Amino acid sequence: MPNKDHEQRREAIRQMLLTGPLATQASLVAALNSAGYRATQSSVSRDLRELGAIKTSQGYELPLRTPRGDQQMAAVAELLRDMHPAGPNLLVVKTAIGAAQRVALAFDRSNWPEVVGNIGGDDTVFVATESGTSQKNLIARIEHSARSRPARNFQ
Repeated sequence: MPNKDHEQRREAIRQMLLTGPLATQASLVAALNSAGYRATQSSVSRDLRELGAIKTSQGYELPLRTPRGDQQMAAVAELLRDMHPAGPNLLVVKTAIGAAQRVALAFDRSNWPEVVGNIGGDDTVFVATESGTSQKNLIARIEHSARSRPARNFQ
């Protein structure tokens, strides 16, 4: 469980990212140290992951919030088992047996811009993205949405 210093540092990072993207983790470490927070590259990397931050061509930023999409994926979080990129434009999402159609419907209803389309089988959903960056952003969104569900963390 993170201590208060970690929580305050994460909140400081979140506030910095709300003002715009930060180019590198090193620049974020320097900004945090200047503001009086103890930060290293590894602690900042963990904090960014916990916040669901994504790396874009402009730098690290928070994903656009789409509460409806987050709610859709949080509702099926307990059905998710694993994710694997399959090339730059395809994400393979493994689900509980018989749950892929429900998860595919959640992707459809999320209206996330990273999702071009998907196909659900029995325990696997293939999700098409328009680029490798979109795929990485989608993975971050899924992980963040699944983590926000109190009952279970998606690993």
